[in-house]
Amino acid sequence: MNITTKGRYALRVMLDMAQRPEEKIIPLKAIAERQGISLKYLELIVGSLRQGGLLESARGKDGGYGLRRSPEEYTVGEILQCVEDSLAPVACIKDGVVRCDQAEGCITLPMWQELDELTNSYLSSITLADLLSGEKWRARS
Repeated sequence: MNITTKGRYALRVMLDMAQRPEEKIIPLKAIAERQGISLKYLELIVGSLRQGGLLESARGKDGGYGLRRSPEEYTVGEILQCVEDSLAPVACIKDGVVRCDQAEGCITLPMWQELDELTNSYLSSITLADLLSGEKWRARS
């Protein structure tokens, strides 16, 4: 599994919006400036997030993007799944489905499947609110 720049930036965009609950719709240019991300690249990212049902959009002079739900209702897993091609640890597994001619005799496949399940479970257990508060990780320090 390799989280691309697109995935990391998608998380930063969602967190940027979550940090400003009083602003229902935020201009993309403002997010781009705060996050140091090119506006063009950001347009691709928010397009995927909107298409995935995570963001709402408004056109016009006061247009921009906003969260559809509260930060507690978004998981890191669902955000990454909107923008990443795959989160699987190996190419022969995609979206939990094995796509390999060698699968029947592959003795490493169960390990890769378990790693895929663990990764997805972990990423689905962390919300935007968790990241904002940092509480999950303070106890470990």
